[in-house]
Amino acid sequence: MQLRVLVVDDSRFYRNRVADMLAADADLQVIDMAENGAEAVKKVVTLRPDVVTMDIEMPVMDGISAVREIMKVRPTPILMFSSLTKEGAQATLDALEAGALDYLAKRFEDILHDQSEVARELCRHLKLLGRKRMGRTVVRALPVKSPPKAVPSSAQGLTGNPLKNCRLLLIGASTGGPAALQNILSILPENFPIPIVIIQHMPSAFTGPFATRLNTLCRVQVAEAKDGDIVQPGGVLIAPGGKQLEFQAAGAGYKVRIRDSKTAEQYKPSVDVSFNSAAAVIGKGVLAIVLTGMGADGKNGAASLKSHGSSVWAQDEESCVVYGMPQAVVEAGLADRVLSLPEIVSTLAHGT
Repeated sequence: MQLRVLVVDDSRFYRNRVADMLAADADLQVIDMAENGAEAVKKVVTLRPDVVTMDIEMPVMDGISAVREIMKVRPTPILMFSSLTKEGAQATLDALEAGALDYLAKRFEDILHDQSEVARELCRHLKLLGRKRMGRTVVRALPVKSPPKAVPSSAQGLTGNPLKNCRLLLIGASTGGPAALQNILSILPENFPIPIVIIQHMPSAFTGPFATRLNTLCRVQVAEAKDGDIVQPGGVLIAPGGKQLEFQAAGAGYKVRIRDSKTAEQYKPSVDVSFNSAAAVIGKGVLAIVLTGMGADGKNGAASLKSHGSSVWAQDEESCVVYGMPQAVVEAGLADRVLSLPEIVSTLAHGT
């Protein structure tokens, strides 16, 4: 069964190019186009597409406002097109907070000169998002500063304090990660006793603004990691986009090492790289959580951590935007616990 796509952009040229790319995939069907956000909202209601591609800057109603309206009237998976600039990062993060599920770079030069590669990536994202039905299981980013009420867990083995003897909390995420991370970090107290390091798949222009945004919403201190930063309780470091984050011993504690990515490293930053480094340098005492995301980044690193006596949790399928990275960990038998996002939030907040 084909997934029905609504293409939204104020540029006729871009609308047609996107439609051409999608037409080559038998699993996708462009059912209509819209040239501004207001028109998009109306067509989402009347045509009920499975997934929407959305530009950000448009007349009449911009893409962010359109996302907010669509989430009110008929929640639908939305893929944003974004420029890889600081301004584009801020707008894209606003769109994700409004309810969009993912984004891709809007690069006219790629569409003009290397359409086949861009088309494959675009179709892959749309097919994954289009099969995710919007509803109560898709958790949007909420700027919550007060601790949540305890959430009863349906998972087995949630007894005792899982954070006891934990020296580092490592979190890996990709598609859907920004909203999930905001939900997790916004409930932690400023004296949260465990250092946190996050590896979120993001371009280099995005991780700085993302860290700044989280820092304004959270009581813990959030920053983009710099080479030599010490990991410390109450602090959250986010791996910079385009680079790799590793660990080094620093007295009785640890610091991060930021290095350039190697050609063979597909993800920049890579969850596997950071997990493997934590296993080698820290060994036992790491709690690694693999959140929503496409692909399998984190599986090999999770295996290394487990072999050194550390623990691994995976987000469950129901609460993931894309059940790829956690699925790889679960199917490899590496997950000590499989938890919904609300259960992860509650467990970290209450220690049970």
